[in-house]
Amino acid sequence: MTFHISKTVKGILAGVCATAMLASVAACGTTDESDQSATPKSSASNTSSVKKDDKIAAMLPDSIKKDGKFTIGVSPDYAPAEFLDKDGKTPIGYEMDLAKSISAIFGLKFEATTAEFDSILPGIGSKYDAGISGFTVTPDRKGAGEFVSFLNVGSSFVVQKGNPKKLTTDNLCGSSVAVLTGTVQETTVKKLNAQCTASGKKAIDVQSMKDQTIVATNVATGKADAFCADSPVSGYAVKQNGEKLELMGKTFDTTPEAVVLKAGDTQTAKAVQAAIQKLMDDGTYMKILKSWGNESGAIKESKINDFAA
Repeated sequence: MTFHISKTVKGILAGVCATAMLASVAACGTTDESDQSATPKSSASNTSSVKKDDKIAAMLPDSIKKDGKFTIGVSPDYAPAEFLDKDGKTPIGYEMDLAKSISAIFGLKFEATTAEFDSILPGIGSKYDAGISGFTVTPDRKGAGEFVSFLNVGSSFVVQKGNPKKLTTDNLCGSSVAVLTGTVQETTVKKLNAQCTASGKKAIDVQSMKDQTIVATNVATGKADAFCADSPVSGYAVKQNGEKLELMGKTFDTTPEAVVLKAGDTQTAKAVQAAIQKLMDDGTYMKILKSWGNESGAIKESKINDFAA
């Protein structure tokens, strides 16, 4: 039976990088087709040269500028997009470098507020100015916010080394698959499960969890047969843990990843778009992606609400 796999979203493994007891399953991101080095010792050089752009800063509404900060909601367990540094409290990663650079262009102080992934979207506009935490531009999110694209990502499945149960995307029925709560990967696996039960086959045990670190750990330890996550995260997890994990199949459902603003706040969305485009045009954007091993997902033009991509 052929499954038609749906859309994608988040990634995985972060605090793991700083947590000794889970060091064996730590991951800090790249694509499944690249062979990149480990996490940069410091990402400060990616953002230190970015200066305020008065024209772009003037595009922001006063409601964003008045406190002097650009506050983002982030779930810091999705290396290499965002995860905790060695101090256990500072979010780093390619999305954090991008967010810092956008803040610098606005002339605002960057402030990251950590939260569980599925609580970020509802908090944009009240708790946060923006959500930057692996959000992809998928049809089911239309109307949930203003999405400003900056990268292309896909989804990938990961299994234990050697794929002991010989799983493929066509035979997941009866297996256990771990996913992060609220992600597109959760939706994907639930749809696959519905196809299993509709065809009279065994259901998929969908292990939906609030912490992506545990999602990956469950596969590494055999508590789940597979996990599904963003391709950059899945690829790096395998690169760093090749003795325990491997990719299953190819990356699928490539779609834009975006900064998310409050629904209807087109003014801030246009300012963010202009800031991202400036970073693309002056080379800062590619510098950030290369330092984290994600240049294969680079795009040339930032768009707002590109749901048809």
